[in-house]
Amino acid sequence: MEQLLPSFPVLITILLFISIFWARTKLIRSNESSPNPPPGPWKLPFIGNIHQLLHPLFHHRLRDLAKKFGPVMQLQIGEVSTVIISSPEAAKEVLKTQEINFVDRPHLLVASILFYNSKGFGFAPYGDYWRELRKISILEMLSAKRVRSFKSIREEEVSDFIGSVRAKEGSPINLSRMIFSLGNGIIARASIGKKCKTQEAFLPIVDELMQALGGLNMADAFPSSRLIHMFSRVRSRLERMHRKADEILDSIISERRANSGLASKMGKNEAEDLLGVLLNLQHHGNLESQLTTSSIKSIILVSIYQRVYCL
Repeated sequence: MEQLLPSFPVLITILLFISIFWARTKLIRSNESSPNPPPGPWKLPFIGNIHQLLHPLFHHRLRDLAKKFGPVMQLQIGEVSTVIISSPEAAKEVLKTQEINFVDRPHLLVASILFYNSKGFGFAPYGDYWRELRKISILEMLSAKRVRSFKSIREEEVSDFIGSVRAKEGSPINLSRMIFSLGNGIIARASIGKKCKTQEAFLPIVDELMQALGGLNMADAFPSSRLIHMFSRVRSRLERMHRKADEILDSIISERRANSGLASKMGKNEAEDLLGVLLNLQHHGNLESQLTTSSIKSIILVSIYQRVYCL
């Protein structure tokens, strides 16, 4: 894939960087002027340490560098200075002891386009809105009661999975792919509800979304370079994916709102899955920050991505 760092052709990379010799380097100079930066490997002008990370096993390369430069090291990814943490002690210092100094999220092209200008809790900037999302996540998504409510979904999906394996008796199967699809099905139903045609169309988009988030985007590494943004086809691909996901989510939300109105007249509660919870909070919740429809779509997408990724 063109947006994945390990697959970006080295020769084209070098030519592009030479062609933007005149590009702004303010971000690089400001990073280099920071007092007492962490140690790190030597770097080239403009591309920084990208040439040292072009490796099929990217995480192995980071491991080798950490052995040499320590559990806290600095890498220059194009214009972006990045600190790599690779020990439990350093991670505790960043995520717990010094948490308030590291709560901001980077501005990523993928998050900006796919997740409605970073409105999902995985990419939203730190502030009142993010704290509201965290409260919703803890109380409405990760509570023991909510997890238990998905028991029937898990049982039904696993039963269908076993039936699919049994039906292919005597034939080769891709078990990894089938298990991945099982996780996708459970997560999608827990997020957006019962099986339907729109859900079946939505799952392939989740696969594309995961692939888009699976590597470094050159436009993110060089945010000030218009030439990189011009040559990269990633933006158009992300916008196409966003349009497809948005149309399906619009259809699902419209159907749910219609069903919720009917259920309310019949005295039934439709807030059984994440989408139902969010729609209920949007209309009846006492929230400090407004929960827009775009926010709901972004939360659904981020939720599905994060849960599938954890699988």
